[in-house]
Amino acid sequence: MWQDIKTLNAISNALQTLVLLALLAVGLWWLSERPMFALRVIQVEGIDAEPLRRVNRVTVQASPVPLLKGNFFTADLGAVRLAFEAVPWVRKATVRREWPDKLVVALEEHRALGTWGDAGQLLSVHGDVFTANLAEAEDDGALLEFGGPVGSAPDVVARYADFKNWFSPLKLSPAAVQLSGRYAWSVRLDNGMNVELGREQDKTTLRERVGRLVTVYPQLVQRLQGNIEDVDMRYPNGLALKSAGLVLAGLNGKK
Repeated sequence: MWQDIKTLNAISNALQTLVLLALLAVGLWWLSERPMFALRVIQVEGIDAEPLRRVNRVTVQASPVPLLKGNFFTADLGAVRLAFEAVPWVRKATVRREWPDKLVVALEEHRALGTWGDAGQLLSVHGDVFTANLAEAEDDGALLEFGGPVGSAPDVVARYADFKNWFSPLKLSPAAVQLSGRYAWSVRLDNGMNVELGREQDKTTLRERVGRLVTVYPQLVQRLQGNIEDVDMRYPNGLALKSAGLVLAGLNGKK
């Protein structure tokens, strides 16, 4: 091999290349550690230029900022994102570098739709269950009430939208939507009336039951002077209701 000039030249070239790469790596490491690349600015803004309503400077300086490590080159953007997404009211964070010493963090905040369950949590318009200051959420007005089994929050939000649409001919809107452990639906409307709708047997079950109530509701209000407390729509062709102590059950069918 030592008499093979081509082989020796190839080995020599390979060694020179490795040395140059090592020197380059050391040089880049040395350059990256220079003070000029220390992170000096963390710019926090709303995603798509939306103004931030809940996240403020004090919150950011108290929680994610002290966790940030590294400089412009070495900062772990994934870790930065997770640190900001752990802040109350933050739904999503995106992070990018901006030369030579800045990180730009864009935040999407949760938009609270109401409370979730009895643990003091909130439900967002996207079906996310999160923990934040209830008093801050109440700044936008009275909160709706929601509840359901673990993992059912997106379905509850979707059904809330359906109920809001289906009850709109009566000029009534859901104030609370509950999905029981047996996956039975109940709604409390903004006039205080509770409506039991039961389980979904197929895709049209709930809509048909609400439709029947919408059809007869004006007559019920007229006959009972509007004092309707509870309505049970789990009957095939009828309903049961409670009005100021008066109970009428099993009208036109059985459950």
